[in-house]
Amino acid sequence: MNEQELMSELERLVSEDRNPRTMDIDLLPTMDILRMINDEDSGVPAAVEKVIPQIAAAVDRIVGAFQKGARLVYMGAGTSGRLGVLDASECPPTFGVPEDMVLGLIAGGPKALVRAVEGAEDDPQQGIKALQGIKLTADDVVVGIAVSGRTPYVIGGLTYARQVGATTVALSCNPRSVIAGIADIAISPLVGPEVLAGSTRLKSGTAQKLVLNTLTTASMIRIGKSYQNLMVDLNPSNKKLVARAVGIVMQTTGCTAQQARRALDQTGKDVKLAILVTITGMGIEEARKALDNAGGFLRKAIGEKTA
Repeated sequence: MNEQELMSELERLVSEDRNPRTMDIDLLPTMDILRMINDEDSGVPAAVEKVIPQIAAAVDRIVGAFQKGARLVYMGAGTSGRLGVLDASECPPTFGVPEDMVLGLIAGGPKALVRAVEGAEDDPQQGIKALQGIKLTADDVVVGIAVSGRTPYVIGGLTYARQVGATTVALSCNPRSVIAGIADIAISPLVGPEVLAGSTRLKSGTAQKLVLNTLTTASMIRIGKSYQNLMVDLNPSNKKLVARAVGIVMQTTGCTAQQARRALDQTGKDVKLAILVTITGMGIEEARKALDNAGGFLRKAIGEKTA
């Protein structure tokens, strides 16, 4: 595609339009600029709300993949890729899952996380190679993230993923995008033109972040990674998380801080196991087996013992 063709294609994208409400933003004082940005941002949650049915369909596929021991794979370029890597990297400490259960792939590789890698997103073969590099299987779910919906790296990846038989999801902020036409499920929150034309790290990036939050959070809840609204499978890998783990055990069992710390020490800082042992009086191995039998769902393990 030559430069003229690319310019013509970009002109047709909602995310590239000029926003009539912000044409004079460069004449405004600081407070008015901030209010204008905030006003534009306020419509993002409503745009995401409209695509909840599509998000739910994707969550159900992701849950099915996790239950088979398969993976969720994000792939994108630039801001979209960074948001996918961010969401993936936060799953192990938040939910105590293996590091390869949710993966984030970015055009240009890890160095593209901190600086732009020129031309990395323009080669669909790089998207294919990235998925081949992680040995993508038919049981995996691939979420292609691209505001424009036309990023070659993502198009190549989603096309390959479909050939493999994996579930494919497209996350874009333009209607009837190219990747939406490729994927099994299309999630397209339409937030309109940006405050600064084409700066899609703004409203579009916020919408993507909200969608990614819901994909992983809802999926993890569905596979038993929470008890009530608490993160009982978090990995207490630093002082803050250890303190949070102690607090969670106290909140769920009514025990003292000293008792919570003792239970966590006895269970190797396994929050879910510490709660079950404290509530039911089970031995550690008995509690571990009860959790396994309950598929990791703490409510069910507690109910089976105390019913």
